[in-house]
Amino acid sequence: MGRFAGFLYQKRVDSTSPPPYLLKFRSSKTFIISTICIAVFTDIFIYGIIVPVIPFALSQRSGVAASDVQSWVSILLAVYGAALLALAPLIGWYADRSQSRRWPLLMGLVVLMGSTILLCLARSVALLILGRILQGLSAAVVWTVGQALLVDTVGSQEIGQTLGWVSLSMTIAYLLAPLLGGIVYDRAGYYAVFYMAFGVIFLDIVLRLFLIEKKIAAQWDDWFDGDVSTATSSQPERPSPSVAIEEEKTVLGGDITSERTKTPEEGSPEQPAPPPRFSKYPPIFTLLTSKRLVSALWCCVVQSTLMVAFDSVVPLFVQETFHWNSIGAGLVFLALLVPSFISPLIGAISDRYGPRWLVVGGFIFVVPFWVLLRLVTENTLKQKVLLCALLALIGVGLAFVMPPLMAEITYLVDAKEQANPGIFGANGAYAQAYSLFITAFAAGTLIGPIWAGYVRDKAGWGTMSWSLGLFSVAGMVPAFFYTGGLITERKGGRWSNSNGVVADQDLPAV
Repeated sequence: MGRFAGFLYQKRVDSTSPPPYLLKFRSSKTFIISTICIAVFTDIFIYGIIVPVIPFALSQRSGVAASDVQSWVSILLAVYGAALLALAPLIGWYADRSQSRRWPLLMGLVVLMGSTILLCLARSVALLILGRILQGLSAAVVWTVGQALLVDTVGSQEIGQTLGWVSLSMTIAYLLAPLLGGIVYDRAGYYAVFYMAFGVIFLDIVLRLFLIEKKIAAQWDDWFDGDVSTATSSQPERPSPSVAIEEEKTVLGGDITSERTKTPEEGSPEQPAPPPRFSKYPPIFTLLTSKRLVSALWCCVVQSTLMVAFDSVVPLFVQETFHWNSIGAGLVFLALLVPSFISPLIGAISDRYGPRWLVVGGFIFVVPFWVLLRLVTENTLKQKVLLCALLALIGVGLAFVMPPLMAEITYLVDAKEQANPGIFGANGAYAQAYSLFITAFAAGTLIGPIWAGYVRDKAGWGTMSWSLGLFSVAGMVPAFFYTGGLITERKGGRWSNSNGVVADQDLPAV
């Protein structure tokens, strides 16, 4: 009974209560990271699996006229982003006050299951829209709570590489789901697509039920002779930075605090640290005063806009230009999928050398290939190869952007916390910070389908492609100036991600 209570509630009843089965494994970094990656994969997979199916299902099941299919495809993709946009900050605020990350994750799974059942059975546009809104709610939970749990688990020293795995899971789901959705729909029909979705959800249910947070596992330390590392690896401590942290001034209620720490190596006398200043406002407002964070959020809007834009136009474009069916519409996404496998490597590079040049380089790299998409206009083998090659090169550029941007959120929260210890309270602000990140990502998922769909519909494929290429420049500019700290205040030195991981890189000038 004690073990059952430990499994269900993850709470130690008394000193004689045995630990849950497989405690070491279920609270290990590997299992927790794998569980969150599967949760992200599941959420995005369910989002994307109906991308190649929507054009056919709208006309055959919901009675939408052929001339209106493109508009409704864009709307159904955009309402998901709208739900994320509205709900993510609320979920983040709740998660940072919750004593458990696991229960919100389980509640999000219930919502995801309900939305999938609704989409499976819906025969009207209204029910399809409702299903997509519920998917957005589930995604808000997975992204805000899941990424906060990852920071709780690995700390910020390894967060770039860890979020690289999350980014890989997300990208694989984004691009594999349309592929499998198209093939299964063509071979087995509409319901078979959702049977596949329910199978993925079942795996997600099992993993989330078995997950044990490290702080929960610590209740049974005495069962392991007081050696915490045998039951759960302790959180990496956040040492005082051995190098300077970005100068970033936060203005709240007229008070100004500096987020720069000077070191003896710089030749200036050491100054006693000022007493901590605690904001009376919720952490989310403190975070939003940071130009560096706002820059990262805008870059995320641009990146997600570019990535999701393909979902609403590529299936219809290849159907009309190359006369491909739903299988071909799904297979073409493989060109975007393959480059995503470098995401963990990109995250590790970000941890060591900083995120700035990875993000800037990724945004610059994709511009010419977006513009060159306008050359794909005819049904020839050469044009088909050109389309796939351009999509693959765009995939490479976008793979350089997402992991460093995700890690930048953690780097910034740590910098603020170290400059003013306790400013975010006992539970920190990771969930709220990542709620802002996923809100920005949601804004991109809202903009991308509408931009690509309506510009292509009104002005053509060529105008759509070069306009999105120019939009990438809008992400590169703020990334150049603010990612990793204000570039005009940096000089030769070494990068620090606030956890003692340093490498040759520019530092904030003091």
